Formats: sequence, structure tokens, C-alpha cells
Amino acid sequence: MALVTLKGNHIETVGALPEEGMKAPGFSLTATDLSMKELKDFPDKVKVLNIFPSLDTGVCAASVRRFNSDVSKLENTVVLCISADLPFAHSRFCEVEGLKNVVSLSSFRSPEFGRDYGVTLITGPLEGLLTRAVVILDSSDLVVYSELVPEITQEPDYDAALTVAREFE
Repeated sequence: MALVTLKGNHIETVGALPEEGMKAPGFSLTATDLSMKELKDFPDKVKVLNIFPSLDTGVCAASVRRFNSDVSKLENTVVLCISADLPFAHSRFCEVEGLKNVVSLSSFRSPEFGRDYGVTLITGPLEGLLTRAVVILDSSDLVVYSELVPEITQEPDYDAALTVAREFE
């Protein structure tokens, strides 16, 4: 279990993020076309897992926009935007925003993702959603960076994450 806050109030997660140096847990998440995407569907790429509660919040939307913009400059990196939002919401958001450089994935059919990555909120008003975190996997799916954002209403440390992504590019 890890602790984060929401507007200063403590909230617990189901576990802890995968540690740097370990092989990332596999996953199967729902894409915007309702197909299932697995970790193995992104071979030989650096993967930035942008994990967040919901696209319907300003901070979550900002993180998707920022990673869309910044990662578009990297050739061998893919951003996987992961939340419990329905695939339709992911699709609508990216279409309205004109975002083409991220892959939107929903955990709504895959509660094991939140458990395996330690990001499901188990207390507080957002219970059942995913907390805000960034996990970066190298091209062989080893965890090379992880950030559990301590306050859900804060944005992740983009500069630190992008520095690592560039390093493994």
C-alpha cells in the first residue's frame, strides 16, 4: 500500500509501483476501438505509462496533452494513457483535442492492471479509480523510471520522465 493525497486528504492505493530494474507486469487493456492491447503489442519501444484517474479532470487532461506534445519528438517511444475512463471517453477526448501521439487505454475491464501496478485507489472519494503515476519501460519492458505523484491534483514531473525516456530512446 502507498499513500497519496487528494487536496491534502490521505488516500491509500492497493499496492506500490513496480520498482526500477524489475520486469514490468504484463497487461491487457481496452483500446478506443474496443480491442484488447497488451504490453507485448509495443515491442522494441520505450513505453511511457501515463496513469491517471480520469480525463474529465483538468490535470489529467493536461498530462495527456503534454505527453502527446513532448513525446512526438521522440522516434522510438510510445505514450500509453491509462485510466478507468471508458474507451469512448478516451476516443472523444483525443479527437476533440487533436491528439495523435498517444495510445489511449482503459482499465475498465482489467482491474488486475491497477492491482499489479499498485495504482488502484482503495479509499477516499475516488476509490476504484487509478491514482496519478508515470512508469517508463525500456524496450525490453524493464522499469527504468517510476513516479507516484504524491498529490493527485498535481501534474507529474514531466522533465524527469522525458529525460529518462530520451536516455533509453
